[in-house]
Amino acid sequence: MGVTLAILNVRLVCPVGGEKRGDLLVRDGTITAVGVIDLPADADRIDGGGMVLAPAIVDLGVFAIDRAACRAGGIVRVGLVPDGSPVLDDPGIVQRAALIGKPDLWIHPISAATRGLAGTDLAEMAVCRSAGARAVGTGNRWIADSGVMRRVLAYANDLGIVVVTHAEDGGLIAGAVATEGETATRLGLPAAPAIAEALAIARDLMLAEDTGAAIHIRQVTTAAGFDLVRAAKRRGVRVTCGITPAHLHLSDIAMSDFRTFAHLSPPLRAESDRQAARSAVADGTIDVIASGHDPRSAEEKRLPFADSSAGMSGAETLLPLAAMLVRDGLLSLPALFALLARNPARVLGLDTGTLVSGQPADLLLFDPDAPWRIDTSMMRASAGNTPFDGLPVQGRVLRLWKGGREIS
Repeated sequence: MGVTLAILNVRLVCPVGGEKRGDLLVRDGTITAVGVIDLPADADRIDGGGMVLAPAIVDLGVFAIDRAACRAGGIVRVGLVPDGSPVLDDPGIVQRAALIGKPDLWIHPISAATRGLAGTDLAEMAVCRSAGARAVGTGNRWIADSGVMRRVLAYANDLGIVVVTHAEDGGLIAGAVATEGETATRLGLPAAPAIAEALAIARDLMLAEDTGAAIHIRQVTTAAGFDLVRAAKRRGVRVTCGITPAHLHLSDIAMSDFRTFAHLSPPLRAESDRQAARSAVADGTIDVIASGHDPRSAEEKRLPFADSSAGMSGAETLLPLAAMLVRDGLLSLPALFALLARNPARVLGLDTGTLVSGQPADLLLFDPDAPWRIDTSMMRASAGNTPFDGLPVQGRVLRLWKGGREIS
């Protein structure tokens, strides 16, 4: 007989079932009952103390596998971007990536759309898919050749998988570390116009519409970009898009003291774009909130701003930073977990991310009101660089389960 787990006295928060008080039953790693349950005599019982029980987070678009940070952040599945050494363009490399995190952290590789992410020759997408890739992607780069990008989209459409893209026109952003505007000018930083994003999005959406392919734009951060995505969705283009908390809570003013923790890719935008991003969350234009977890060492950040590496550690702060949108009245808790769990799972073709009977018992128990302060020196990530250092937040992950097995 399999192991039975009963989690009692919780606020059940489900992207499809809404929010209610009740209990949840798990047998053999699968959710079997939600709400009012018949409690088996052999069940291991956990009192949730009235805390929130929600689907564990599916973090779409991480650059590094960081088990400790994911555990602290309530993340049990990650979509691993193809950037890295080696690039995820070989089936053997993809297969190894898909296996190294189990059983606690399931890694879903996004294999490279082109060999070496060079943007010229198509990678072996079909073979990589058979090896465990859940999507194909351009990495943290843009494929400049429209002919190559069209072939990528057409091939992925034939395979039935989504193409995950980075939206910045490479011809405009070369050498830039900031967005053109008052802040970049005052600091003397090499900058690119915000329209670099909209140009890339427009081209890729037109190609996706032409080929019928599904496309996920990993980060959209500008008002013009959101307008393009909205219009494409209305036309029936199979497009989804994501964002990170940094572009929802920070503008380029955060770079004012040359803080390299605020050196991100894409760079922070103007306040008007940040407000547009918040509106895009509220109206459903944005489908996914992800951490963009890309920890950088002190050596990579303790440099002049233009010479430092772009990236931030985001896995363990994703939930409390995203939960700020609920307190601001932009989202309900169930809608938040659609953005954190159900929708990223759907992009990757995974049947998880809700508290529905029959789904994997990937669960997190958290206290949405627990206060704490983000402190880079206390972070569990391999590097604690975050532009939110010192920020007071609310929301702590208390317990975490993957397939009904608690992750300690």
